This record gives sequence, structure tokens and C-alpha cells, in this order.
Amino acid sequence: MKHHFSAEVNEYRSTYHTILDEMIRGMTRAHLTDSISQNFIRQMIPHHRAAIEMSQNILRCTDNPELTKIAEQIVAEQTRSIENMRQIECTCAGLRNSRRELCAYQSRMNRIMRTMFTQMHTARATGRVNCDFIREMIPHHMGAIRMSSLTLKQRICPELIPILQAIITSQECGVCQMQALARSLRCER
Repeated sequence: MKHHFSAEVNEYRSTYHTILDEMIRGMTRAHLTDSISQNFIRQMIPHHRAAIEMSQNILRCTDNPELTKIAEQIVAEQTRSIENMRQIECTCAGLRNSRRELCAYQSRMNRIMRTMFTQMHTARATGRVNCDFIREMIPHHMGAIRMSSLTLKQRICPELIPILQAIITSQECGVCQMQALARSLRCER
């Protein structure tokens, strides 16, 4: 079924898909090394950058104060997380993993990413940008939770552990906030 949206909604959707495609390229084409810690950082930075840009995209369109707060929080938290990951990347690159560890980890990581990419690409578009953003961002956050949880189970540099824990905590909180807002906005309709 073809939707006819307003120019503002079409611009929002076009920008979203451009950001999503850029994120997918950044995550799937990241230069991987023999360090799970460094590989996580190299794949998570484009993921976080996309969340920042997607949040800035909705901030141009929304007048909902709750969603504005959520989007501003995403920008602040993920900007800080990128800075933290960049600070430790060189140190973490020193902890190398075996080929077996790397293959098993990356296979699971790729499955998580494919699921997230599919869910974000197929998020239902209604033309209600507040609801559309929530439908797009929840799988993005769930992907970060799953990727971080997987990485915590690996042999990684100690400096990465609090960053992973912070990602999980903030993204779980964000999912709960967005689910509650979706209910109040009646996004299921």
C-alpha cells in the first residue's frame, strides 16, 4: 500500500533511511582486527553516531516534550559513549583474541546486526513521525543491548566493561521510556 505523506514527513523518512544506510555501511565495513574489544568499538561508533543523527532528525519535527527529552538524552548519552570508546580504543587493541574466539563472536554479532537492520528497515511508517521514530529507535536500542551483552561475555579489555554496562543500562531505560510514550501516543494504531 502506497502512503502519501506530507513534505515534512517525507523529508524525515528520507533522512532516516539515509542515516540507516550509512550506519549499516559503517558497521558492516568496519576494519576488524584480532581484538574483540577494538572490533566492538569500531562497529558501535557508527551505531551510536546513527542514533545521534536520527535523534537530531526527530528533534527538527517533533513538538512532543517527552519525545524531545528522550531524543536529547540519546544525543547526550551516545556522544559521551563515543568519546569514552575513542579514549580506550588504542589500549583495548592490545588485548588480542584467538581466531576461534573472533570467528564465534563475529558470527553472533553479525546475526544481531542483521536482525536489527531488518527491523529498522521494516519499521511501520504511519506518517506520525513521533510514533515512527519510536518504532525505528526501539530495535536500534535493542541491538545495542544485545551487542553489548554478547561482548561482555567475551575476553575483553577491562576498560571496556563499564562502557558496555552503561550502554545496556541507558538503552534499557530508553526502551522503557519509548514503550511508555508509544502507549500514551497510541502508536499501535
